[in-house]
Amino acid sequence: MSEVNKVVLAYSGGLDTSVILKWLQDTYACEVVTFTADIGQGEELEPARQKAEKFGIKQIYIDDLREEFVRDFVFPMFRANAIYEGEYLLGTSIARPLIAKRQIEIARETGADTVSHGATGKGNDQVRFELGYYALEPGIKVIAPWREWDLTSRERLLAYAEKHGIPVEMKHKNGGSPYSMDANLLHISYEGKVLEDPAREPEEDMWRWTVSPEAAPDAAEYLDVEYGKGDIVALNGQPMSPAQVLTELNRIGGKHGIGRLDLVENRYVGMKSRGCYETPGGTIMMRAHRAIESITLDREVAHLKDDLMARYASLIYTGYWWSPERRALQGLIDDTQQCVNGWVRLKLYKGNVMVVGRDSKTDSLFDPTISTFEDDGGAYQQSDAAGFIRLNALRMRIAARAGRK
Repeated sequence: MSEVNKVVLAYSGGLDTSVILKWLQDTYACEVVTFTADIGQGEELEPARQKAEKFGIKQIYIDDLREEFVRDFVFPMFRANAIYEGEYLLGTSIARPLIAKRQIEIARETGADTVSHGATGKGNDQVRFELGYYALEPGIKVIAPWREWDLTSRERLLAYAEKHGIPVEMKHKNGGSPYSMDANLLHISYEGKVLEDPAREPEEDMWRWTVSPEAAPDAAEYLDVEYGKGDIVALNGQPMSPAQVLTELNRIGGKHGIGRLDLVENRYVGMKSRGCYETPGGTIMMRAHRAIESITLDREVAHLKDDLMARYASLIYTGYWWSPERRALQGLIDDTQQCVNGWVRLKLYKGNVMVVGRDSKTDSLFDPTISTFEDDGGAYQQSDAAGFIRLNALRMRIAARAGRK
């Protein structure tokens, strides 16, 4: 790599990025700017500042990005009903483009020529970060320490930290958490250690946000969710900001054991990976959004969205949030949401989210005078269906007469 003058490091204050901070100073003899994003991980961020100051960092950014994260990244993704490989609600994936965006902004503000991250060379995050960097600042230089250094194990990281006086909090009796975890307002993920055997059930004490369904309340809880143009604007009649909505849904969902997932997924780099996720608020959001769309979206528009959803979800998973194709899809998706207004009533009970009501006073396409099983007063001519069916069967009738099976 060419000479590095100043680098903006995505910095959590944990073991990996604390080692990276010192390693950058030693290896590149460069000035380091630290950037810590508060996207709802629920951790005290001030220790990150203190650690950075200890190593002589003069420019320290600790930014509260929770509202921007939900408003500009989570909500647009949920308008698309995006799910990767049928199960994963993309909690880690959707946070990376925001972090990359803010890193590039800080690089511009501080005159930095380089950015750095703590993602390993085995995972998806390196791709997500770096595609974002290059899309937003084509000439930026990138340092990915895990692809360069020889600190290839936890033991080597700890030895390096001890040698250089880097404080390390031991959160587990065997030396740190037994899992690699990532948290934000949308989810918390767990990988590594015992989870590397996909045949083993996760230990109950692993889960942080949700009670087990067995331990959830014996009484169901009803929740009213109000929508405006495809986004949640109020819960139980109480207007809320995007971050407030997701925070409250996490609380309610966690109480009822909602949102646990044990998944083997296909990483972009080619390997399969087993991870466990807690996404209580997102699980509720997905069910509610599909329910309000069921009465407000035209049939073919809804089916078109479903056709595009897998492609859209894959773009987010593989790091193409800032790509022209994702932006184009977002424009179409957002256009479909102009009439997605109304409310949904949910029943939450022991890990389940059940839709029990939905309505839109202004945009519902549900017409009870037509769909009724009672006398419709001539609103629908049932005899019309005969010709409709015969015309749709025409090509199959022709093929059958030609002897095709």
